[in-house]
Amino acid sequence: MRTRKPLLPWVVWGVAAIAYAVAIINRSSLSALGPAAQEHFGIDATTLATFPVIQLIVYAGLQIPVGVLLDRFGAKGMILSGGVLMLLGQTVMATAEDVRLAILARVLVGAGDACTFISVMRLLPEWFAIRQLPTVSQLTGLTGQVGQLVSVAPLALLVATAGWMNGFLGVVAVGVLITILGCLVLRNHPGDRTIAERVFRTDSRLTREARGFGGPLATGMLEMAPPSTEMIPVVGRVPRRGLDFFSRAGRLLKIPGVRLAFWLHFTSPFASNVFLLLWGTPFLVGGVGLTPAAASGLLSLTVVASMVAGLVLGPISSRFLERRVWINFSITIAIMVTWLGILLWPGTPPIWLLIALLLIMPLGGPASMIAFEVSRSHTPRSFAGFGTGLVNTGGFIATLLVILLIGLVLDLQGAGSPEDYSLGAFRTAFLVQVPFWLIGLTMIAFEARRTKRWMQHHGRKLR
Repeated sequence: MRTRKPLLPWVVWGVAAIAYAVAIINRSSLSALGPAAQEHFGIDATTLATFPVIQLIVYAGLQIPVGVLLDRFGAKGMILSGGVLMLLGQTVMATAEDVRLAILARVLVGAGDACTFISVMRLLPEWFAIRQLPTVSQLTGLTGQVGQLVSVAPLALLVATAGWMNGFLGVVAVGVLITILGCLVLRNHPGDRTIAERVFRTDSRLTREARGFGGPLATGMLEMAPPSTEMIPVVGRVPRRGLDFFSRAGRLLKIPGVRLAFWLHFTSPFASNVFLLLWGTPFLVGGVGLTPAAASGLLSLTVVASMVAGLVLGPISSRFLERRVWINFSITIAIMVTWLGILLWPGTPPIWLLIALLLIMPLGGPASMIAFEVSRSHTPRSFAGFGTGLVNTGGFIATLLVILLIGLVLDLQGAGSPEDYSLGAFRTAFLVQVPFWLIGLTMIAFEARRTKRWMQHHGRKLR
C-alpha cells in the first residue's frame, strides 16, 4: 500500500511564503516611486534615501531581538505580528502628508519586515527533511521575488492611476487578507494549533494528524548534529532572564562557519537591493536617459532573472555542498565586474551592457540564500532563529550604508533632485559599492579557510 505524502507542509509553507512576498511588496514599495515620493513630499535625494535607510536600520537592528523572540515564541506568531506592523505602517504612509509621519511609516514597515523572513526560514526545518531545505529555501526566495515584481511595475501603475493614498491602501488590503489566512493555516510544527484554533479553543483533525516530511516530529534540524564546540554546554543551560543579545551573539560568532555565513550575506545581495529598493529607477531614467516605462520593464527583467536563478541555485547548492561558498563568491565577482563595466564605460553604456547588468546583478539575491544554508550547517538548533537573524543583518547593513552613501554623494555633486540627475553623478555615486565588495570578498576568503580548518579539527562534514 502506497503511503500518501503529506500535503499540509506545502500548504503551511505556501501561506508563509506568500506572507514573505507581501513583506517584500511592503519593503520595496518605494522602489519605483522614488521620483513620485520626492514630488509628493517635496524632498531631496538625501531625504529620499533616508526612507529606506531608516527602514533598513530598523530591519537590521531587530534581526537579533526577533531571532531571540522567534526561538522563544515560534514562527507563527512572529509572522502574524510582522504582518500587523506592516499594515499599520502602510496605512500611515497612505495618509501621511508630512515627512516625519512617512518616516514613522517606514519604521513600522521595517519592524514588521524584520519579523517575517527569518520566521519563515525557521519554519522550514519543522516541516521538511534536510535534503529538501536548500530547494525549499530557494523557492521561498523566489516567491519573495514575486512580491518584488509587484512592487516594481503594478504598484507604480496603481499609484499613478489611483493616487498615492489609494495605491498604498491597496497594499494594506492585500496584507489584511494574508494575515487572516495566516491565522487559519500557519502552525509552528506538526501538531501545533493555528491562531484561529487557539482563539476558538478547538483542535481540528487536520492538526492532530499533521506530519511533515522529516518524520513524525518533522524536525529536520534534529537530524543535524550541532557542532562539537565549547558552545554545547551553553546551549543546554536554562536561559537567564532577559534577552542577553550580546552574549548570545558572541557565542555564535565564535564559530567560523557562522561568521562565514554573515559575510556571504553581507557581500552578495546589496547591489541588487540598492538598485531595486531605491536607486534603480533614478539611475535608469535620470542617468541613462530611459523612459519611465522602459526603466520599469528593465527592473521587471531584473526580478525575473532573480527568480530563475533561485530555481537553478537551489538544486545546485544542495548537490555541491563543498562548493556552495565559492558559487556565492564567483557570483559576487561577476556582479562587481559588470558594474565596473557600466561605471567605466566612456559615454552612455550600450543597452546590451545594461541588460547584462540587470541579468547578472540579481543573481546576488539567490546567492545570498546560500548563507543561510551555511549558517544552518554550523548553528545549534536551539539557536536557529537567533543565528538566522544574525546572518540576515549582513546584507542589510551593507544595503542601508550604500543607499545612504549614494544619496549623500549625489547631493555633494549638486545632483540630488530629479531635474539635476546626470550619468556622471550617478557613476561617481555608485562607486561607493566597490569598497563593500572588496571587504566582503576578502572576509569570505579568510573565513572560508578558517571554517575548513575548524571542521577538519572537529571531524565535521557538511550536511
